[in-house]
Amino acid sequence: MKKFFNGLQKYLKASDNGLVFACVLCSVISCIMLWSIAKNGLIDRCDFGTVRTQAVASGIGLGIIAVLSVIDYNKIIRLWWIYAPVAIALVGLTFTSLGYRRSGADDQAWIAIGNFYLQPSELLKLAFILTFSFHLAKIEENMNTLWNMLLLCLHAAVPVGLVAKQGDYGTAIVFVIIFLAEIFSAKIALKYILAAAAAIPAACLVAWNFLLSDMHKNRILVIIHPGTDPDNLEYQQDLGIAALANGKIFGTGLQSENGYVRVPEMHNDFIYAYLGQAWGLVGSVLVLLLLTYICLKVLTDSMQAKNYQGKFICIGTFGMIFSHCLMNIGMVLKVMPVIGVPLPFLSAGGTAVVCMYTAIGIVNSTRCHNVRKYRMFYDAEPER
Repeated sequence: MKKFFNGLQKYLKASDNGLVFACVLCSVISCIMLWSIAKNGLIDRCDFGTVRTQAVASGIGLGIIAVLSVIDYNKIIRLWWIYAPVAIALVGLTFTSLGYRRSGADDQAWIAIGNFYLQPSELLKLAFILTFSFHLAKIEENMNTLWNMLLLCLHAAVPVGLVAKQGDYGTAIVFVIIFLAEIFSAKIALKYILAAAAAIPAACLVAWNFLLSDMHKNRILVIIHPGTDPDNLEYQQDLGIAALANGKIFGTGLQSENGYVRVPEMHNDFIYAYLGQAWGLVGSVLVLLLLTYICLKVLTDSMQAKNYQGKFICIGTFGMIFSHCLMNIGMVLKVMPVIGVPLPFLSAGGTAVVCMYTAIGIVNSTRCHNVRKYRMFYDAEPER
């Protein structure tokens, strides 16, 4: 027993407990919000079963953190030949009869097996962070050769193409941001940055004319010219703004006698609107600070990694969480188009929650297996 407690003490000392606690706190807030939505009967698709699913997924995620933290991430990352093909195959199943389009969604991104629904793109994000980190660490010294840069771009193009084919452009953007975050952290040459900047106008033109549907175009146009949408696609964001305004400074509370502004998907993509309504400006700002803290903690762990693999894993995870927060909250505030990206740890969704916790578990593994300690912002190169 003494040996067990000594081991537990060493584990807690090595672990990034602040990061884990912040993630768990987000999950607690999520369950409270979902309970309130279900209690008030605001969304038909959000009942107490949704709250249980969220709580169970968070509990499973916390268990995954405990397990992954004691496993050396260098061993996990080298198993890419197992999890990468599985993740790609699962995404491929969404194009078969097992593919499922969730009510209110414009993408077929789920697999339906009886009453069980799985979103494989969430698993693909994890696989991409690990495989791309492994790839980038292997060639980091020579990454700025044209051949290696083309291979890195091809590596990223596979998941981006698959999820874009599903119609899930929000997740495709998340993959692009993960790619850019890791590439820039690897000290990409200036010539490639300039070339990419020069190619952006042409890429946007191709996407606008050949990739985006009229609905996606209109979602972008209403951000630039509010009130000009003939199909009223901006009504959801208008309701989100109204919900935030209804919360004022301290919110209407979890059970309001004055009623709530009902926003479609307020348990999922628009949970930040309900949070701002229930807890007001004060609550929404505190949650924003909590998410910012999570992002900064992941970045700090990247600066303390003992090798490039660990560094890139943390940077990729930061890119994933940051992009989700940016697009989701920007969507609610009507400064970005509706794009269907959940808010990390807060939006309802078992697959997304478990995968987010898994990513944090691997980040914590880089912390627990960091034998080379140095201060934040200390200019030292990680081991290869």
